[in-house]
Amino acid sequence: MGDVATKQKSNEYDDVSPMPLMALNHVSRLCKSVDASIDFYVKVLGFVLINRPTSLDFKGAWLFNYGIGIHLVQNEDGGNSPDAVPDRLDPMDNHISFQCEDMGAMERRLKKMKIDYLKRTINEEEGAPIDQLFFNDPDGFMIEICNCENLELVPAGSMCRIKLPPDRHNPPLQMNGSGA
Repeated sequence: MGDVATKQKSNEYDDVSPMPLMALNHVSRLCKSVDASIDFYVKVLGFVLINRPTSLDFKGAWLFNYGIGIHLVQNEDGGNSPDAVPDRLDPMDNHISFQCEDMGAMERRLKKMKIDYLKRTINEEEGAPIDQLFFNDPDGFMIEICNCENLELVPAGSMCRIKLPPDRHNPPLQMNGSGA
């Protein structure tokens, strides 16, 4: 069938105005237990709990690390979210993916914490193998850990439209240890 992007004409989106976007800011997850999810994202993936605005008067938490935020929101009815599929690991299903610089260390951590995972390698035949680990968080949301830097991104057109984040983090990150 082929990749849709490779079939695009190089000028197909030339009439689309550039956007002032910089990077992914956060993903938000509805949780059966915010506390269990905090524990998972801190201990398994190394995220850091950060202060939320006091105007948010519902149970939740904000986590941050690696330039990405994860916002956790308590599911008041306690049920699963529609995109959560506990105990199912299908790389073709919805997931969030984190770039990893040491896949062996990540796999050892998953084994040590007794987290079931699916391991696979793709793109070997093209000489740039990509290792992937798939596992679920406490609510059944699938997470991928990969060394995707091995894959060179080749735009199918409009190369000049790719915008990389500048040498600063937005939102600003307070590193002096003080906080509200």
